[in-house]
Amino acid sequence: MQSLGQLPKTESSPEALMTKMATTLRDFDELAVRTYWELPAADLPAIIRTGLPDIGVRRALDDPATSEESRVDGHHAKVTVPSLNVAGWYDIFQQGSLDNYVAMRANGVASRLVVGPWHHYSVHGLSGGQTGEVNFGVSSCAPPGTASMTDLQLSWFDHSLKDAPVPEETTSGVQIFVMGINEWRSEDTWPLARANNTALYLRQGASLTTSPPAETSATTPYVYDPADPTPTCGGAHLTTNEFPPGPADQARIEQRQDVLVFTSEPLTEGLEVTGRVRAVLFASTDGPSTDWVVRLCDVDEAGVSRNVVDGIVRVQTEPGQVAEHEIDLWSTSIVFKAGHRLRVHVTSSNFPRWDRNLNTGAPALEATQIGVAQQQIFHDHTRPSCLILPVIPKEGQPLR
Repeated sequence: MQSLGQLPKTESSPEALMTKMATTLRDFDELAVRTYWELPAADLPAIIRTGLPDIGVRRALDDPATSEESRVDGHHAKVTVPSLNVAGWYDIFQQGSLDNYVAMRANGVASRLVVGPWHHYSVHGLSGGQTGEVNFGVSSCAPPGTASMTDLQLSWFDHSLKDAPVPEETTSGVQIFVMGINEWRSEDTWPLARANNTALYLRQGASLTTSPPAETSATTPYVYDPADPTPTCGGAHLTTNEFPPGPADQARIEQRQDVLVFTSEPLTEGLEVTGRVRAVLFASTDGPSTDWVVRLCDVDEAGVSRNVVDGIVRVQTEPGQVAEHEIDLWSTSIVFKAGHRLRVHVTSSNFPRWDRNLNTGAPALEATQIGVAQQQIFHDHTRPSCLILPVIPKEGQPLR
């Protein structure tokens, strides 16, 4: 809606200005059914048709180096003041906030990190503990030792600017909310050094195991049609209200033919995953370009599957070539309870969270033609597609 404030700069005629305002309002009202779908996606047709200035997308695509001007990454050495980093596990800016904390600590600058079970608009506790379809409890609205997020910020400023003592409950550099058990926990730093990278392998028969595949050949195909992309269902994003962020029931997503689903056996004991999750995918497509999307879900005893983290990679490739891809799913902290199962989705779209790859290899500023892609995921002995989880050992359990 900020673009409405720019419109008077584009027109001197009141009549023309009102026409452009009406067009822009209609574009916003129709984001889910029309505006998001317009092509070429990177050209942002809704911006162009009313004469609004480039918001940085075209400039960054024409000259990727210009995007560095708006990034903190790579410029942390220029920041010398203490920093308070507040993030949500379902916030669109989550990983950037975590990375900023890590970089500032590495530079020897005082920094603190607080991460709750929030999406972008629930960071200040206004939702009463509800994020997406899950109520994490009122205690999730602010970490222990603070009455509210405003109280937390004031305490930080008092300490940083007025040399006030740090409250005993918040002496740690890191406070994270562990979902699943819905508890706050203090840590000395991030990421947790005691985390063990543990692989979960995609297996024949849609299973998910800690044992690598023994088969000499195992693949699962699906068809990705950009005209019918997998819709965004929960997650860390900022889109129109038709697509609420946070954890959401994935039943309708898992019924789609273009979503592969791999599920573990029920856990015999709780499993904590805290840290950055990534996937290694061996895959091929019959076109010059496509996207690979991987999602981790928590499946409860009743069979309800809810998203935890997801990630995407866009690739340029040779048709039919099997390639290894690493996909960053960002970070989380969650205990998968005993009786729950872990589930992995593999697909090629999450729209409108990410724009559709049209599978043609055409530049994003020009692509308007759609190609249907024949996809293959490999999960055999020599091409072991897997998810890599930062598993936290139980107290007293030795590191492996």
